[in-house]
Order: sequence, then structure tokens, then C-alpha cells
Amino acid sequence: MLTEKRNLGWHVLLILIILAIMLPVLFMISNSFKTLQESYHSILQLIPAKPTLTNYVTLNKQINLFRMVANTFLMAMIVTLGKVLTGLLAAYAFQNFHFKGKRVVYFIFVATIFVPFTTVMIPNYLVIAKMNLLNNVIGVALPQMCDATGIMLFVKAMEKIPTSLVESAKIDGIPNRKIFMNLIVPLLKPNIISVGAIFFINSWNEYVWPTLVLKDKNSFTLPLALQNYISSEGGTNFPLAMALAVIMIVPPLLIYMVFQKYILNSISSSGLK
Repeated sequence: MLTEKRNLGWHVLLILIILAIMLPVLFMISNSFKTLQESYHSILQLIPAKPTLTNYVTLNKQINLFRMVANTFLMAMIVTLGKVLTGLLAAYAFQNFHFKGKRVVYFIFVATIFVPFTTVMIPNYLVIAKMNLLNNVIGVALPQMCDATGIMLFVKAMEKIPTSLVESAKIDGIPNRKIFMNLIVPLLKPNIISVGAIFFINSWNEYVWPTLVLKDKNSFTLPLALQNYISSEGGTNFPLAMALAVIMIVPPLLIYMVFQKYILNSISSSGLK
């Protein structure tokens, strides 16, 4: 009886936590379908009295929404592919090649996880400016195409692959390129999907670094467009801002829903927080 009461208490607590997390999301979605007048009079009402798509239509007319979605998607895809590719190649080298100082180099890579972004932000900006990549999504993506977290996760995943498989392939004269492409990559498919999904979501929501690089509105990503719109409107047209926020969260939410199994398995097996 005591155990059942304790479990019931935990369930109630978890339900309250879930409601507290979901309430802002429901608030955002609800107000995106309200008129400005209704939003001001019943801002906390989660079910609109007269749902309308006017905010989304108006938003598409006022800003080049398709271009901003395309900019954000392109930047997130370049960063994700770069991080996954460099992470896989580096992890394969650390796991299967033997060279002097390998452990030192690996720990130096891992230590960069603890380096604050603000310490490298200005040097990165100066390099991108010298390369004439300002106001370009390539300039946003380029400094982020290698990530120590990805290297560490792929190294941990490769440690679970029996060494005998790789050694047997090398004895048979199979080159490292084919071992990597035909053996390692297929075995790490779930890890690649989960890590790639996490990288894509993080890149999609990136705000601080794009703010420095992108000044032309035609090159804006969605987070910049949202902040710029709120600033230019002075926060007065609240439903339009909520509509833009809803558009911004849809792709990451869909990716998480599709690859949820892989992401949760990766988190549980690697201890990623």
C-alpha cells in the first residue's frame, strides 16, 4: 500500500512537470491561430474562439518566409553533415590507427568541449570576414563543421565493434577506405542517425553566431527572423510572432518524432545529457 501511494505521488509529480513543460508550447500554438484582438482579450485561453490562419498568411506576405526556411535548412544540413563526417573519420582514426601521442591528441579534442564559445567567437568572425563569407550561410556553417562531442560519441560507439572484425578485414587486404564505408558505417547507422538528428536540431535553433555573421535580411535564418520581427514590431503584434515561432519549431519536432527511437537509444547507451 505504501509503495502504491509512493508511485502515485511520483506519477502526479511527473504529470505536473509535463504540463508545466507543455503549457508554453500550447500557449504559443493557440495564440498563433488567434486574431490580434482576441489574443489581447483572452491571451491565456488555450482554445481559440475563432481559429484563423490569417497570421500565417500575413507573415508569408511580410517576410520572405520560404527563403528564411531554406537558409536555416541549408545551414543546419551543412553543419550536420560536416560534424557527422568529421566525427566519423576522426573516431575511426583514433580507434583503429596507432600513432605516437594518440591519447594526448584525443583528450585535447575532448577538452575543447569545455571551451566557451565566446572565447572563439571573435577569431572565427575575423576569419570568416577575411574569407568574404559574411551574410552567407556558408560563413555560419564553416566554423561549426567539426565537433568534439561527435568525435567522442562515435569513438564510444566504435569501441563496441569487435576489433577482430577490423583486423580480419585488414588481413584480407581490404583498404581502410572500404573497411570504413562497408563495415563501420553500416554498423554505426543508428548512432549516425541519432547524433545527426541532435546536431541538426541544435544547428536549426542556433542564434548567437548567426547574429554576428548575417546582417542582410535575405540571408537571415528563422531564429534571427523571429527576433528581428519582434524588435521591429515592438512586440505589439503578438499572434504573428507566435505563428513564426510555430513554424520554427515544426522541423526539429518532426525530426525528433521520426528518429525518437534512435535518439533515446543513443542517450541511454552513451550517457549523453
